[in-house]
Amino acid sequence: MSPSQAWQRNAASPAPLDTRIRMETPEGIDLLLRPAGLLSRSLAFTIDLAIRGALLVALFFVLNALGEFGVGLFAIVLFLTNWWYMVLFEVLHQGRTPGKQIMGLRVVHEDGTPVGWSASLLRNLLRFIDMLPFGYSVGAFVCLQHPLFKRLGDLAAGTLVIYREMPVPRPEVPDGAPLTCPLPLTLDEQRAVLAFAERQHTLAPARAQELAALLATSLQLPVGATPQHAVDQLHGIARGLAGST
Repeated sequence: MSPSQAWQRNAASPAPLDTRIRMETPEGIDLLLRPAGLLSRSLAFTIDLAIRGALLVALFFVLNALGEFGVGLFAIVLFLTNWWYMVLFEVLHQGRTPGKQIMGLRVVHEDGTPVGWSASLLRNLLRFIDMLPFGYSVGAFVCLQHPLFKRLGDLAAGTLVIYREMPVPRPEVPDGAPLTCPLPLTLDEQRAVLAFAERQHTLAPARAQELAALLATSLQLPVGATPQHAVDQLHGIARGLAGST
């Protein structure tokens, strides 16, 4: 299913606030993609433009000392930088130029797969049309009109600029000596103990002690003389379930 078909399918239902679209890979895996808008893409391009400008200025002063040979060499470097800077980074760095890396963006095919050489080259060659008549006027207009914020280069190459999903770190289990539960725990009970230990830092002490007492009672664990004993005991069991790492 293409992104346009997916958008049309979701058009009948209320539009999601985060503008995500659901894609299905050939392997049957669902992907949630969040297309990047004009502002974030413009900022990423500005950062890349500044990086290229700084590199070219530095190279100009270095190569200018070589006379006419240096000027000719600089012209070659200028051509390669203008036309291959974006392509090389997009293909060899998982769709991310330095600007896109900073802004948390990446380029992919419209089915969510990594962008290839031909698609990246085509989308970047068509920048000269998107830049007409000045300041990316055509590209900005098309981007704002398209439901997935595509410019002409993206439409021709079948690419999509999306926000890069950052992995959510798993909460850590509090430090403590690992303990072994005296009774075998089911998978759901193990998950409950781990969930309590991972969320314990978000709970008030009284609430944590209350939940620990309820959980310890349901697991047939000795509650202990103090309310904190059940908390410490569950932390130890969670540490034992999580392992030394």
